[in-house]
Amino acid sequence: MNIKDLLRPNLVELNVSVTDWQDAIRAVGKLLVADNAIEPRFVDAMIRVAKEFGPYIVLAPGFAMPHARPEDGCIKSSMGLITLAEPVNFGNPQNDPVNVVVALAAVDNKGHIEGLSDLAEVMIEDGIVEKIAAATSVKEVLAIMYGDKAE
Repeated sequence: MNIKDLLRPNLVELNVSVTDWQDAIRAVGKLLVADNAIEPRFVDAMIRVAKEFGPYIVLAPGFAMPHARPEDGCIKSSMGLITLAEPVNFGNPQNDPVNVVVALAAVDNKGHIEGLSDLAEVMIEDGIVEKIAAATSVKEVLAIMYGDKAE
């Protein structure tokens, strides 16, 4: 599965207003629940993982990737992406505040490696978080995220 299979247009929402990092995870989780990609308990698991293991999910300045284990209620491997109207702190001094959140849901530990690899390829590009945060349409976000995988 590549990033196009995982990150579908209905799993992207722009300028989402949230109150804190937990609210941000709930907002991106809501997209995945609506898509029947995850059970609602997966959202709680993403928050629990972030609380248990700390803000390591903030992988780069402005960018967080909440996730949970397949057995926490993943139905189909997917990625949800939201940009935040106002950035929020996740508790990672190096990389806060966060304005782009990509939730990863994987049905198994191997199946999502290709999608994760695609995501990493995109996210290492200089200024990419700012580009995504500044995007004004879902189509624009997908073009950025798909990179050379766009049709």
